[in-house]
Amino acid sequence: MTLWVFGYGSLLWNPGFEVAEQRHARLADYARSFCMRSIHHRGSEEEPGLVLALDAHRGALCDGVAFRAQPGTEDETLAYLRERELVSAAYVEKTVTLDLDGGERIDALAYVIDRDHVQYCRLALEEQAVIIARAVGGRGPNTEYLYNTATHLAELGIPDAELDWLVDRVRVLTA
Repeated sequence: MTLWVFGYGSLLWNPGFEVAEQRHARLADYARSFCMRSIHHRGSEEEPGLVLALDAHRGALCDGVAFRAQPGTEDETLAYLRERELVSAAYVEKTVTLDLDGGERIDALAYVIDRDHVQYCRLALEEQAVIIARAVGGRGPNTEYLYNTATHLAELGIPDAELDWLVDRVRVLTA
């Protein structure tokens, strides 16, 4: 079995598994947004941070990277991703269809926000910036998560105006 995984946030800069191939990919009808309160990795239960999630939006497009797991590591990769991504059950593991940069279509694993989960939120950009500027979790400051994701998206040539705005605003808030 070939295992492809869609990276749109921290997987872009820290997949955490052996990658045999990576390709620019686009997912239709989902948007990347800071719509998940982080109570483990980038915040705490007392002071939640925010992390990116795929949120279903008809007509939206989310650009990211499709990672193909090294053949023979599929079971290990799935176990790792489930431990990492399903820590609080705010994400739903889903198979999605991606359009790759060469026109090919593939099925890939993606982690999509559960809108009924208590960690789901829809916040104005300013409120997101304030939260990201101050939150710290088990994997470090929320600012690091934002900056790493924005940097890697820029390196890949993937524009994201909201993340660019958040980077600028969070830098002002933390100066």
